[in-house]
Amino acid sequence: MYDAVPDGFNSQILAQNLFSGADSFSMMAVPFFIMAGEFMNRGGITKRIVNTANALVGSVRGGLGYVSILAILVFASMVGSAVASTAFLGAILIPMMVRAGYKRDTCTGLIAAGNILSPIMPPSVPMIVFGVQAGVSVTELFMGGIAPACYLSISLCILWFFVAKRDKLPTAPRQSAKEVLKAIVDGLWALALPLFILWGLRSGKFTPTEAGVIAAVYALFVGLVVYRELKLSMLMECLVSAAKSSSIIMFLAAAAMVSSWMMTVANVPAIVTSILAPFIEHPTLLMLVTCGIVLLVVTSMDVTPTIMILTPVLMPAVKAAGINTGYFGVVFILMCVLGLLTPPVGTVLNVACGAGKINMERMVKAVWPFLLAEVIILLLMILFPATVIVPMNFFTGG
Repeated sequence: MYDAVPDGFNSQILAQNLFSGADSFSMMAVPFFIMAGEFMNRGGITKRIVNTANALVGSVRGGLGYVSILAILVFASMVGSAVASTAFLGAILIPMMVRAGYKRDTCTGLIAAGNILSPIMPPSVPMIVFGVQAGVSVTELFMGGIAPACYLSISLCILWFFVAKRDKLPTAPRQSAKEVLKAIVDGLWALALPLFILWGLRSGKFTPTEAGVIAAVYALFVGLVVYRELKLSMLMECLVSAAKSSSIIMFLAAAAMVSSWMMTVANVPAIVTSILAPFIEHPTLLMLVTCGIVLLVVTSMDVTPTIMILTPVLMPAVKAAGINTGYFGVVFILMCVLGLLTPPVGTVLNVACGAGKINMERMVKAVWPFLLAEVIILLLMILFPATVIVPMNFFTGG
């Protein structure tokens, strides 16, 4: 027998919901993608991505800024975690930019803002979490994130162009065609992985979970056999680090199922739907109101808990309004990850502060222009849904 607690809630229901929250085939992709990121960083893949990007665009004014954006976009297509991406790439790119004569605050702000591409560009840990919670195809969400990630990258490049011009940033010597070709050839193993994963997901050759396994095995093979920078003695450290990061997400997933059950019993989704009822006939207005609510919540809550708590609350209203659930998922994830750049929580801000060796006050001042550019992209995606839905249908073959 079990001990009952007030209002009919008991420990057996708690245990059942905790177990079901983590018992998901799709959630198995999370530890594998995190493990792949560990292998990439220690196996020389991350370094070669940066070197290839530097060879291609490093010679223009402020070229290391464009190198950073391009490297982040490529790395994002392998890892799916903004915090991991900021920690890995920040440690490489920020010192490189400072040595080249860039302002430490500005380049740290760019790295922080750029790394929210990781939860948008497939594979994406938050998209896996949302897909499980909302019952939406994770593959559809992954394919839907490609266009927004490109939009965000372009917006950062445009803003960086004006920053480079304003600050009169230096230009690096142009590399010869032979040097560029050498960098590309050296980075082919690193660049092939995201293309292979996207091909496999779009063609249906493997599921997102299987893609995580493939990414981890591929990164392990390249690090050990091809680049030979990953040593057998490093494997335990990689596995322990990946296990710690994964356990946080899995425990959050388990706990969120309990809160989701409690909200369902308390009829919270129906209450929220009734509050949002005046906006249901106007999907764009509903999206704008939802955006305001989410952006307010994420200033004080991390991404994963926000997704797990708000998804079951908002989805009934979204479905009632006839909004494409894949489109909503992509935009909703972007709303959530913008909180990574806002204090007081701002997980990416804290990691970037450590990588850039600046305090939070300087960090907030440095990141706000880039954050503003990303908010503008978010609003354009809400006002013009076709900018997400049309590319999503193209990549999914819909």
